[in-house]
Amino acid sequence: MTVEEFEEFYAHSVKHLVGQVYLMIGDLHEAQDVVQEAFVRAWARRSRLSRDAGPEAWIRTVAWRLAVSRWRRRGRAAEAWRRHGAPAPAGADSPDPATVALVGALRTLPERQRRVAVLFYVCDLSVQQVATETGIAEGTVKTHLSRARAALRPHFEEARGE
Repeated sequence: MTVEEFEEFYAHSVKHLVGQVYLMIGDLHEAQDVVQEAFVRAWARRSRLSRDAGPEAWIRTVAWRLAVSRWRRRGRAAEAWRRHGAPAPAGADSPDPATVALVGALRTLPERQRRVAVLFYVCDLSVQQVATETGIAEGTVKTHLSRARAALRPHFEEARGE
């Protein structure tokens, strides 16, 4: 991928990727940070990235892995703070109530179900593409989607006033 192609790719996809990762991890600022870090890493390997090979999937996967690493690091730091009596840092909220409600509902799902649901429903990936990106069998992806729908149904019925 040339410099111009990478710049075009970045301009076209950064907002979508931040939104997708935000829904997966539930923290807008964290999503922005990990997506930017993923793009920095992609820039270093842009000659090996190809538009045909799905660079968005590569960015999304790297951003997800960065977020997981940060969670682990934060968890260890929070445990150290608890041992020493200092308060843990507070998270940031998004100003959009509908997005906050969606993220809140998604947070009720186990991590794997949440990721699969976002990739399928928000990123509009096929079951096969979700399986490839997550390393989960297609049948397991379908199971996670079914369970996620069942778990989210009460949240959306409540939001509609049913």
